[in-house]
Amino acid sequence: MSEDNRKILNIALPAIVTNITVPLLGLVDTAIVGHMGDAAYIGAIAVGSMIFNLVYWVFGFLRMGTSGLTAQARGRRDFADLRQLLQRSALVSLAIALLILFLQWPLREVMMWFIQPTPDVRPLAVTYFNIVVWGAPAMLGLYGLTGWYIGMQNTRIPLFVSVFQNIVNILASLTLVYGFGLKVEGVALGTVIAQYAGYAAAVVWLWRYYRRLLVKPAVRQTVKGQGSGVSLAQFLRVNRDIFFRTLFLVSVNLYFTSAGARQGAVILAVNTLLMQLYLLFSYFLDGFAYAGEALCGRYWGAHNDEAFRAVVRRLFLWGGAMTVLFTVAYAVGGMSFLQLLTDEDSVVEAARSYMVWAIVVPVAGVAAFIWDGIFIGITHTRGMLWASVLSALVFFVVVITLMPVLGNHGLWLAMILYLAMRGLIQTWLFRSFS
Repeated sequence: MSEDNRKILNIALPAIVTNITVPLLGLVDTAIVGHMGDAAYIGAIAVGSMIFNLVYWVFGFLRMGTSGLTAQARGRRDFADLRQLLQRSALVSLAIALLILFLQWPLREVMMWFIQPTPDVRPLAVTYFNIVVWGAPAMLGLYGLTGWYIGMQNTRIPLFVSVFQNIVNILASLTLVYGFGLKVEGVALGTVIAQYAGYAAAVVWLWRYYRRLLVKPAVRQTVKGQGSGVSLAQFLRVNRDIFFRTLFLVSVNLYFTSAGARQGAVILAVNTLLMQLYLLFSYFLDGFAYAGEALCGRYWGAHNDEAFRAVVRRLFLWGGAMTVLFTVAYAVGGMSFLQLLTDEDSVVEAARSYMVWAIVVPVAGVAAFIWDGIFIGITHTRGMLWASVLSALVFFVVVITLMPVLGNHGLWLAMILYLAMRGLIQTWLFRSFS
């Protein structure tokens, strides 16, 4: 195996495992409340989890913006910048978390109005929100630390943190629910305890493995003649572009879900199940995108054009291999996978005519995932923003014009074109400046 492939896999594989373990936090909570004897508890956890997933997704720039800049500083051997980026990320994360805590009441009410939970679910969801919101400093702080670790080409620590967090969540929630007789409050407290435990573990590992870097005198040591320094303006610009880019991604995904819901419970269930196939593919491709963030950022920062282009080629080869693997797997076993997720015959049968879209997803989405990692690494975030804007425009135009004629097939066609357009636009942008 070549050195480039080894470096890519050393970053991608731990990241893939981390991506797969992250949803376990929500699954553990759901499994616990699922045995409380009332479906309202399950609904409350679903609503609460949806709110926080959405809120934290919007602030994903705390991870992505940090990783690219950190990778470039590492490539320049700019140790002062590495420390400064870590500090800035921590301060921005804390500031946003405090803002969320300060505005928690209006945030909660807006989200409840948007989701419209039933009367029996709403008070339980409010209770869950009121407790879990206090985990915001830990969650957002962990976002920044994770981005810094990825930029340092270390995805093993985020993996260890994720596994540790899940173990703490299971033990804390089970103890609070069955040991102390708490219900939704116990599950929510267990989640918050796990979040702070994960953040604490990430800080401990930071000190253990990077203590010498953190305590070095603030002297810049850079590749000769390359210059250095990440200004505050550049740091804010990168994060601003990723923030607005994420808003467009969120708008597309929310509209996709709501448009499915308006077609009835069966179609909503079908789309939800098929999106699980999309998410599974994304967990794997995100691992290679993380490798792109770390390695492309490092070589871009070091002005090593030959190594940079070699990694880009390798990333697309790995992306192509994953595309073939998942396309064949979905074509052969996609329906069997759906039958593992539900035993509702009406849903499985309805999904059969839409399975073709899940099979097409890997081909349509591979370039977008890989380019996202590369663009984050080289901090070409303006290109990512424009790609998301134009692709979202294509999505909504196709939905408005074709969904009345094609129904749910029109909705899925819009999603496929949206994914493909992101990849095509970023391919054109890369060729225009490379």
